[in-house]
Amino acid sequence: MATKNTASRDELTRRRQAALATPTDLQPEATRDISAAMNAILADVFALYLKTKNFHWHVSGPHFHDYHLLFDEQASQIFAMTDPIAERIRKIGGATLRSTGNITRLQRMQDNDADFVEAADMLAELREDNKALVSRLREVHDLCGKFRDFATSSLIEVWIDEGEKRTWSLYEAGRRGDRSGH
Repeated sequence: MATKNTASRDELTRRRQAALATPTDLQPEATRDISAAMNAILADVFALYLKTKNFHWHVSGPHFHDYHLLFDEQASQIFAMTDPIAERIRKIGGATLRSTGNITRLQRMQDNDADFVEAADMLAELREDNKALVSRLREVHDLCGKFRDFATSSLIEVWIDEGEKRTWSLYEAGRRGDRSGH
């Protein structure tokens, strides 16, 4: 019996150490660099999703209903990015995030753990976070162009457009109603 259990453990260890050799025509450097950049994007997307849901759950004030719905809609759109990002990383031969600890190590978005945040501050913070995400997506788009990874570039173009729309919506929702904006 001991030999069988040892063989099973050895086999399990061997299988866990086997490379995820997804076939791709991209060069190893492209897989490495694009996967790393997209994993950082994925970590930011998860962080932005959770912050947006946090604000959705905790918004209060005279515009509660409108902001509550806006944050929920945006959170859904942000979360919808996660699976295509992770699957794209795998399609090009990379490995993707495996845990919340992995997200924490890679995310560049700042968390907001405050007990109370004014609705106007929620709008402003999410606006800036979405703007930063768009900027980072543009950087990865440039990287994808360098390696001729047109499929990832194409996905990123849609996410840039969605991020710009979220940024715009948050900006308009936070305006005071005069011509000067903020």
